[in-house]
Amino acid sequence: FMSETAAALCLSAGYRDEGDDMWRMLTLLFALVPCALVQLSLHFIHRDVSRDRPLVLLLHLLQLGPLV
Repeated sequence: FMSETAAALCLSAGYRDEGDDMWRMLTLLFALVPCALVQLSLHFIHRDVSRDRPLVLLLHLLQLGPLV
């Protein structure tokens, strides 16, 4: 999961260096939107209604939710 995101960011940096703004934005869109949706869904799955868990929320906001 994290290597796929890192590869998309490296590819996006390559597109930025070549001046291909459209491909750079599409790469970021197709890489980061699914990551955000996965983190959002994992946050609701891991949410415990009996107590507040701010560390889990922080990890999901930092895109590290699958490690939990």
